[in-house]
Amino acid sequence: MYTDSHCHLNFPELQANLGDIRLAMQEAQVSRALLISTRMETFADVNAIAVAHDNFWCTAGVHPDEEGVQEPTVDDLLQMGRQPKVVGIGETGLDYYRLGERSVDDMAWQRERFRRHIRSAQSLNLPLVIHTRSASADTLAILKEEGEDGGAKAVGGVFHCFTETAEVARAALDLGFYISFSGILTFKNAQDLRDIAAWMPLDRMLIETDSPYLAPVPHRGKTNNPSHVPWVAKQIASLRGLSEEEVGRQTSANFDRLFTGVLS
Repeated sequence: MYTDSHCHLNFPELQANLGDIRLAMQEAQVSRALLISTRMETFADVNAIAVAHDNFWCTAGVHPDEEGVQEPTVDDLLQMGRQPKVVGIGETGLDYYRLGERSVDDMAWQRERFRRHIRSAQSLNLPLVIHTRSASADTLAILKEEGEDGGAKAVGGVFHCFTETAEVARAALDLGFYISFSGILTFKNAQDLRDIAAWMPLDRMLIETDSPYLAPVPHRGKTNNPSHVPWVAKQIASLRGLSEEEVGRQTSANFDRLFTGVLS
């Protein structure tokens, strides 16, 4: 019933307990999960987990925050994106949150990496998994510059773990993107985010854990895993006067529609 649209099951604290996590997913009616690539060096592990399980899929990409790692070329991304069970490109985007003593101008390498991911996704006709933090204006601008404007040739994708403003949400929707909510939606200080989840179209919404991070209330502070994604659905259901099951079914249908080729 439920689909976790963004998790990191190759991270050691989760991969070591994969059998127990899969049992917990089954008990929680979480039928599927999308494993997200963050480095070229670990893509093979991500892909191997997806290939080994009929209800897992994965993406190909290098996280914008990753420095000192192998830099992907377009050819690298195309090769990774053609592997079995790969249904998206990312996690990619921009992150200016930890600039330190650097300026936004110093992040040109990150913007170029983002553009390579977009061009690879377009070549493969695969959706993008977008990470943006303290960089929404540049994220949206680059997407438009690269042709991701909601038109017929755009591949679209999802703004994952959404924490931006309502204005950014509307802009992302206008470009044809979906928006995914994580356990942050259940946090006490996330009322602005709940307000966004209350009004945005349900047919453009996904849910995720971003595990092992951001465990939802009542598991906050613990290691997160895909079996906890129904708590995100529960929060959305409460905001919108729906059943948790209805939110689960709709967000899973949205996942199918975005990541074409993924079977129900």
